[in-house]
Amino acid sequence: MRRIWIVAVLLALALSLSACGSTSPAEKEVVEKVVKETVVAEVEKVVETEAPPAERPAPGSVQLTGAGASFPYPLYSRWFYEYAFVNPTARINYQSIGSGGGIRQITAKTVDFAGSDALLNDQMKADAPGLMQLPMVAGAVVLAYNVPDASGEAIPTGLHLTPEVIADIFLGKITRWDDPALEALNPETSLPEQEILVARRSDGSGTTFIFTSYLSQVSEEWQNNVGAGTSVEWPVGLGGKGNEGVAGLISQQPGSIGYVELAYATENKLAYASVVNRAGNLIAPSLESTTAASDAAVAEMPEDLGQLLVNAPGDDSYPIAGYTFLLVYEDMPDCSKARELNSFVHWALSDAGDAAALELHYAPLGAAVKAMVLARLDGITCDGGQPVPTE
Repeated sequence: MRRIWIVAVLLALALSLSACGSTSPAEKEVVEKVVKETVVAEVEKVVETEAPPAERPAPGSVQLTGAGASFPYPLYSRWFYEYAFVNPTARINYQSIGSGGGIRQITAKTVDFAGSDALLNDQMKADAPGLMQLPMVAGAVVLAYNVPDASGEAIPTGLHLTPEVIADIFLGKITRWDDPALEALNPETSLPEQEILVARRSDGSGTTFIFTSYLSQVSEEWQNNVGAGTSVEWPVGLGGKGNEGVAGLISQQPGSIGYVELAYATENKLAYASVVNRAGNLIAPSLESTTAASDAAVAEMPEDLGQLLVNAPGDDSYPIAGYTFLLVYEDMPDCSKARELNSFVHWALSDAGDAAALELHYAPLGAAVKAMVLARLDGITCDGGQPVPTE
């Protein structure tokens, strides 16, 4: 407004000088030239600074929907909440339905992205050409339990387990807490004379894929009779839906043991075991021991980034660890959605995203793996091969 007022004054001055009889023609010419140049400059500034701003996307105008793994659900919920303050344009909704459900939905293209802890096999890749798997964080799958000792007091975190004993429990060969194999591993703990209740997943699950992949590597009997997958024919156990369901079963059933992601164990205040790793060392599940497994395996990362971390080498590696993956098509149909998803992943892999991951007991990706993920992400196109817009 101030500039408009200046322009008006200058125009009035020019008119008054032109009308003044005492002003010579040369003086009038000079004044008119100066005023004209000044008016033009001021008008340009008015147009530049006081014109309506370019139209920007309204908050929540781009809706991204996803579904899949429950393993990263606590972290994804936190990320989506915090990211809304960073970029209000995108509204991101994610349903925790298990990795199997997420893979089915992204294959059918009923969601914009999916979460999975399971690797895409050859059939899945054939059913969904162009589907990429991007590691987001690493996490530990823990053996959580609810076991009272002989005096009735809850046994705290720290029971010792070996790969052989874990396999025998889930094969139904070790059925009591006072089994000699368990007592030999835990001589200072008064284990009860109680039946073991195995808690496991009832739905298609990436957490199950990680856990059964581990059992298949450490137990030939498990590999031959049960195998690895998002869903298997369990020899024993009571099923729960999602990590939430298994954690709930363990909380409610004394004498139970089951596998859940570390964040669910800590969130539900469940005790969990330390496990002897490939190097023969007893390792507690933690951010540090999960990162150690990732670091030990990074040199063997495949080109499609689909890497299994279980039974990793290294003295300090926790043996039941895995990545959780974001599944997204190399060419997304909607360019606005591609732009917002690209922006979100860059933020999630930043220091801010890492801070949230650490707080919830997920291990952020190392620098080398992050670089691989971002390189793949930057190759995404939209609407039949168009470059993803940056704004």
